[in-house]
Order: sequence, then structure tokens, then C-alpha cells
Amino acid sequence: MRSRIFGLVLAAMVAFGLGAGPASAASRIKDIVEFEGVRDNMLVGYGLVVGLNGTGDSLRNAAFTQQSLVAMMERLGVNTRDVSATLNTKNIAAVMVTARLPAFAANGSQIDATVSAMGDAKSLLGGTLLVSTLLGADGQAYAVAQGTVQTGAVSAGGASGSSVTKGVPTAGRIAAGAIVEKETGFQLASMSSLRLTLRNPDFTTSHRIADAINAAYPGTAVETNPTIVTIRPPEGQDMVSFVTAVENLTVTPDAPAKVVIDEVSGVVVMGDAVRVSTVAIAQGNLTISVQETPKVSQPAPFSQGQTTVTPQSAIKVDEEKGKKLITLRDGASLASLVSGLNALGVTPRDMISILQAIKAAGALQADIEVM
Repeated sequence: MRSRIFGLVLAAMVAFGLGAGPASAASRIKDIVEFEGVRDNMLVGYGLVVGLNGTGDSLRNAAFTQQSLVAMMERLGVNTRDVSATLNTKNIAAVMVTARLPAFAANGSQIDATVSAMGDAKSLLGGTLLVSTLLGADGQAYAVAQGTVQTGAVSAGGASGSSVTKGVPTAGRIAAGAIVEKETGFQLASMSSLRLTLRNPDFTTSHRIADAINAAYPGTAVETNPTIVTIRPPEGQDMVSFVTAVENLTVTPDAPAKVVIDEVSGVVVMGDAVRVSTVAIAQGNLTISVQETPKVSQPAPFSQGQTTVTPQSAIKVDEEKGKKLITLRDGASLASLVSGLNALGVTPRDMISILQAIKAAGALQADIEVM
């Protein structure tokens, strides 16, 4: 019977987290750093979307659309330059095409493309993007896009001018609509060293990353600064396999004590490293209401007086009672601060004022960032 009771108590402790130690905040290195050179590359291009149901550009207002249409028709062997002034279609729209080229994308692989209208087109729904070359920052062509545009938007209009629009019909996406024609040429395997860039620069975190790597592979990592850790593969191991092993090592990242305040939405976010020196806090609401009640003053009969309106003011002062003064001891943690503020029953906006007051008193050992 005792063993059964002990088993039930132990199960309850585990269920409520009482029997476990503090949760580990360790993260994989791949989740807190960026690997040098392993990144996306931005591509951009210009193209035409055709097949629109009268929702395209007005050629009278969008000269670039008209010129692009004439140039495209000439490349296809149709001469429309002499009659370009009479072209008046609304089934075509000039667009900008953007895409992200992954670091190791091979020739022939497909990537997504985004299409955005440039002129006065009302919607790209149902349109087809014609072949468009996508250029990189160096001006070279890396991909070619073409396909049906999916806007995911709804747009409707009536003869009286009323309209309903849901989403943005002038921008759309072509899933796997771009084909890679040129690789970036990044060769990771031939590199003798590689830099890891911390997403949140910190001296302690970069030092821990270097220690974790050196513990598994001695002498392969050097902490360059709070942002960069340089690694070199051990003898006989290539960079690709070494990075694969390194990115799965776990490290507990550190962060400075900071309180982030969004005054617009009333959101307050505090890190676990926030500490408070000895301070006493009291909070209460003071409400002053003034009510004006006009009163008509009527003169006596045959007194030759005038009827006047005299204001009657009623002033009421309400001060919230019953909230005690709480004291936070030196070195109080985030949990103590939150518990104390919750004991006062403060709202998020009151908490913003209290935290700023504690910081002004020099008792909040953290930076306050107001968004």
C-alpha cells in the first residue's frame, strides 16, 4: 500500500513538473547562428502578365506597358509600332517579378516567384506571366520565370461604383514558377575556414559556442568577437561533414537584461536576466469626474428680467483604496517582480509606467527599449 501511494505521489510530482529540475534552455548551434556564404540571393526582373479580364493597365496611363507590348510583339514577328497609338487593351499588365535563390540551388531546380503590378491594373487574378529573366545584384541572369499568377484575393465591383476587395489582388505568387539557369558557384567543401555569425551578438554566447565546438573537436574554433566564431575542420575531414556535426551541438545562449515595451499595444516583455534592487511599489488609480448640469433661471412675472441658463457643476473624486505597498528585496528575480506587480492588480499599461519609474529610481538592472 505504501509503495502504491508513493508511486501515485511521484507520478503527480512528475505531472506537475515538481519532480524535475529546471528546464534546459540549450539550443542547437544551427538555430542561433548563420553560416558564412550559406544564404539566399535576391533576384528581380520585369515582365508582362496577360490574359486579364479587363483588369490590366490602361495603356494611355502606363506608357511602359504599351512600349513593352510593342517590343514583345516585334520579337515575335508582329509589327505593331505603326499602330501603337491605337492600342487600347486592358488585358495586360506590367509587373515586377522577385524571387529568392537558395545558396546551393542547382541548374534546373524550381523556386517560387512573386509578381507585383507596376501600373494601374486592378487585379492580376487569372493572368499568366510571360517569360521573364530574373537578375541578381551583379546584373547576371540566374533564373527565368513564367506561369499562372495566383493572387489568393477576391475583388468584385458593381455598376453603381460599389466594390468589395479582400486581400491584395495586384500582387500574386507563382509556386515553383522560376527555373534556375545559373548557379551561384559557392563551393563550401573547398573552404579551409568558415565563419559563424551570431543572430544575437553576445560575448558569452560566442564564447560558449567556441567552447562547445572545441570540446568535441579540440582546436577547431576561435571566438573572433561577439558576433563571429571561426571554425576550421580537423585534419582529414572536409568542411561539409564538419559543419553537419557542428550545427547539431547544443549551447545555452545568453542575453543581456532587457525590458521591451510596446506602448501602442500595451505589451511588456522582460527577459529572465532582469533584476530589481530593493524598492517599494504602490499603485492606485485617482479618478476625477466633473458633471455639468445646466439649470434654467426664470424671472418673476412682469419683472422685465431675462431667462438665463446657469451651469451647475458636480465634482467627484474617487481614489482606489486597499492596495498595499509592496517591497521587492535586493536582487529580486523576474518571477518576484511579476508576482509583486500582479499582487497590485496592475494592467499592462500601468506596468509600463511602474517599470519606467523603477528604472528612473535606479532600481531596475536592465535596459528598457520602447518600441
